[in-house]
Amino acid sequence: MFKKLTLASALTLAFATTANAQIMDDWSGEASLNASRTSGNTDTTDIGGGLKLAKEGDVWKHKFDAVVDYGEVDGLKNKNRWALGYQIDRELNERTYVYANADYYQDDFGAYKDGYFTGAGLGYKAILPEPASWNLEAGAGYRSQKLRLAPGTPGGEASRRESGLALRAFSDFDYALNDNVSFYNDSEVIWSSDDTYLWNETGLTAQLMGNLAARASFRIDHHTDVEPGFKKTDTATRLGIVYTIN
Repeated sequence: MFKKLTLASALTLAFATTANAQIMDDWSGEASLNASRTSGNTDTTDIGGGLKLAKEGDVWKHKFDAVVDYGEVDGLKNKNRWALGYQIDRELNERTYVYANADYYQDDFGAYKDGYFTGAGLGYKAILPEPASWNLEAGAGYRSQKLRLAPGTPGGEASRRESGLALRAFSDFDYALNDNVSFYNDSEVIWSSDDTYLWNETGLTAQLMGNLAARASFRIDHHTDVEPGFKKTDTATRLGIVYTIN
């Protein structure tokens, strides 16, 4: 029933554990796991996991992230999405940097089956860390997405690939309310002549003990151009546990 997600969650937690021990020298970040279950007139199950890693040198910074979401209603899948992302930054001075990034996603139930973006641009640290930090990025690149043309059995619909030049803007805001509680708000917009994709995620993290914390978050994903029968906007509310990788 949870074959794919069980494997993904196990890999995420196993990776986090080994990362702290030996494999990921000089890397830091977090692994997260969230799940919910309701029963009664409707049996609903949602589970998801995430991994964020960063490695910082004198002028170079590497960032990697992965996320997976899975859901069932009355035994039938209604959510199955995963995404990967990588970015490398090169500092120019205290506030300015250049970057290159690549992202890929696959979605069994969304208006788009899969897609990727590769690009580069300029970043600016509008607010330096502690207690708040705010990074802004703008750039351009190449985007390719497979648009679903008709609703129906997931994975079986006709589709059309749309590819071309795209523009990207990104905002990353973090604020430490105190030693134990922090807030974040991340947003991204990718524009092309075929479709504009934007997402926003807001979250609150509270330290529990040691490397463990609790997190509540809300995310909105929106495509401006979808085929009839598909929704333009998806939302996700998550409650989960976060493990910090030092």
